[in-house]
Amino acid sequence: MHPLAPVTAVGRSTLSMLAAIGRVTIFLGATLTHLVRPPFYPREFLSALLSIGWFSLPVVGLTTLFTGGALALQIYAGGARFNAEAVVPQIVAIGMVRELGPVLTGLMVAGRVAASIAAEVGTMKVTEQIDALVTLSTNPMKYLTVPRVLAATLALPLLAAVGNVIGILGGYLVGTTRLDFNAAVYLTNTVDFLEAADVVSGLVKAAVFGFIVALMGCYHGMNSGRGAQGVGRATTNAVVSSSILILASNYLLTEVFFSA
Repeated sequence: MHPLAPVTAVGRSTLSMLAAIGRVTIFLGATLTHLVRPPFYPREFLSALLSIGWFSLPVVGLTTLFTGGALALQIYAGGARFNAEAVVPQIVAIGMVRELGPVLTGLMVAGRVAASIAAEVGTMKVTEQIDALVTLSTNPMKYLTVPRVLAATLALPLLAAVGNVIGILGGYLVGTTRLDFNAAVYLTNTVDFLEAADVVSGLVKAAVFGFIVALMGCYHGMNSGRGAQGVGRATTNAVVSSSILILASNYLLTEVFFSA
């Protein structure tokens, strides 16, 4: 083996990563440009809004319900070591609204929607339907990407808000039925402890996560390889890249909102 082979491999990987970042950045710029320029396709937008928002509600609701309940149990068990069991309502509320609600919603929607978008757009590319759109003087970015990105950006905050409520409800049910909390005191502590900044930060995070999910789904679908393997690889890459970017952007947004 050549002595410089490891260095060559690292350099090749670095250049490949930088090229991928450049392609995503160009795709992002094109998407933002087309968001504010006509023509618009309201039927595609409404269809994407229904698919991303309404049909994702069951999985988001179930995920946040059980997470809120498990969070209440964990906080109670941990707080019992320091005689701090009474903080369960407050910590469940702030944990769901600031972090778990938006992040779980983003990850669940990434698993469901990013894969769906990548598979749909990738199949359209493989079957040359995207080429047909160009032949019909229809911009694929305007027709396929923009409605989905806009719908996901608007739908995710609504899903996160519903998920927050359901997650807090899960903690409330566990707290009042399993941990012997008074129902009125539990609700009072929950409402009094939350601040507007907590709710707003969670909704902003959810909007960013929605943008990421749809952008990654459309990007990998548009750049899908030929054949069934290419579409499958694009679907996998869409989910993985969406999940990683959601977790990374969650940290950055938390620094922006709460670093002080």
